[in-house]
Amino acid sequence: MTKTHENIDVRVTDVEQVSARVKRFTLERLDGEPLPPFTGGSHVIVQMHDAQGKRFSNAYSLMSDPADTRQYQIGVRLEEQSRGGSAFMHGQVSTGSELVITAPNNLFALADSHGRHVMVAGGIGITPFLAQLPELHRRAANYELHYAYRAPEHAAFRDDLIGSPYAARVRFHVDSQGEKLDLAALAQGLQEHDHLYVCGPRPLIDAVIAAATAVGIPADRVHWEQFAAAPAPGGAFTVVLARSGTELRVEAGSSILQAIEASNAADVECLCREGVCGTCETRILEGQAEHFDQYLSDEEKAAQQTMMICVSRARGDRLVLDL
Repeated sequence: MTKTHENIDVRVTDVEQVSARVKRFTLERLDGEPLPPFTGGSHVIVQMHDAQGKRFSNAYSLMSDPADTRQYQIGVRLEEQSRGGSAFMHGQVSTGSELVITAPNNLFALADSHGRHVMVAGGIGITPFLAQLPELHRRAANYELHYAYRAPEHAAFRDDLIGSPYAARVRFHVDSQGEKLDLAALAQGLQEHDHLYVCGPRPLIDAVIAAATAVGIPADRVHWEQFAAAPAPGGAFTVVLARSGTELRVEAGSSILQAIEASNAADVECLCREGVCGTCETRILEGQAEHFDQYLSDEEKAAQQTMMICVSRARGDRLVLDL
């Protein structure tokens, strides 16, 4: 059951180089109207088209204050092995460029809790927290942010944080200066109603989850987000498209979406290709999925009714889909 998403035409009104590999882009609606409201932790999908007609769609966290919907801001890191999206944003997008974005969606919302909100950011993973900080500040909540990065030159938005009303709640951890974040101690310091959030590279997310698990923090109090999906593990399997009876072989290291696109076996909409936007949600008719997306809830994954075919795979040798 593929979902549809509102598309919004925007103009880039400012581009700022905030570190060697990170740029901040400010976006406003072409029609001059306010942008849709959002909450801290939300992301948009930015749709791009190059001169050769090639399309890219990347998910980026909104990092501006949710109280101001006159504009959105996103931070984009130029990836060393970019599949096209970050390279396009850094190389071809400038002030005055026009883009298409989706309306915001929040898969990383702040918990409704009176306990502490303990946030851990790694590298470009700082961006969703920049929108959550003003929300927490307005709530008069108890919160703290730990921002870890390899070296000072990688500290995107550090100056923003130092000059903000939240500066006293922020701790910087610089690996090159021997200031490594002690995740075990952080997890041990959590109290009964505290919530732990992490955004950044997969190894950091795994380490935070492991530290929380080791001291018995329930899973519903640990929140994480990662847009750069790692290749899903698993061997080859067969997927059957029920509407046409087409059988496709999905090889190890490939995805169902890629197999469908390579054979032109069905028309499938997918914006993010990383399991975060929900546009490729597809009903499962037979078999079970091994879920690797960030869109479905744990309950929805356990129900085995639908899957995200851009990242999730078969749990077994065969899967029949409503396509």
